[in-house]
Amino acid sequence: MLVLLPPSEAKAPPRRGRPVEVDQLSSPALTAMRRKVADALAEVSAREDALEVLGVGASLADDVARNVSLSRSPAAAARHVYTGVLYGAAGLDRLTPTGRTRAAQHVRIFSGLWGVLTPEDVVPAYRLSMGVDLPGIGPLAPAWREPLADALDAQADGALVVDCRSAAYLAAWTPPASADWVAVRVEREQDGVRAVVSHNAKHTRGVLTRHLLSRRGRVPRDAEDLARVARELVGTELTAVELAPRRGRGARVLTLVVA
Repeated sequence: MLVLLPPSEAKAPPRRGRPVEVDQLSSPALTAMRRKVADALAEVSAREDALEVLGVGASLADDVARNVSLSRSPAAAARHVYTGVLYGAAGLDRLTPTGRTRAAQHVRIFSGLWGVLTPEDVVPAYRLSMGVDLPGIGPLAPAWREPLADALDAQADGALVVDCRSAAYLAAWTPPASADWVAVRVEREQDGVRAVVSHNAKHTRGVLTRHLLSRRGRVPRDAEDLARVARELVGTELTAVELAPRRGRGARVLTLVVA
């Protein structure tokens, strides 16, 4: 099983710790691309138009300024650096040792800067979305496709892929046809009417992620098994779970219904 998460826009800058060692991160096939993106990000973040190029507002100027010195900034495990709604619900920084081992094996966090990380990879806080057209690199999602395929296709071959990513990160890597690919969708039902939710979807995907990592027993092996495990949350966080039939070569959809 691979659980694919987007990064959080919100990050907690580590106050202490050694700087990132790029060649020590997981997925070493990505090292060269990681260095190229980090160098390009540092260069553009020093420019007067950095906020505009990176697509952020003035309130995030300090985050962008931090990009200039990422190679020297304190770093920490990604499970501590990524915060926000999804990560608050997933609680990757609050797992038992067994849960942390399971997360390191099964969770993959997508990143415009690093490509993909495990929760144990040690990185600094940064500001860069996968949707950015980065000078010197180009649009990041297409730039990452080939390196990510080299890093992830073999891991996903024949595996259950639980996809909790947002659209920009979906564009960076598509699981191979041999994977049992399941996209997680969240809907709210009120007065018998269903509607897709956005903000609460992050929380609910985080709840599912934590359940997959912390429950007793083996991890799910296929889409039907995933739906069965998700139904364990019905009556607490969820009111219903539905697994759509496969259509074509795309992902099956697992719908989590909240009240």
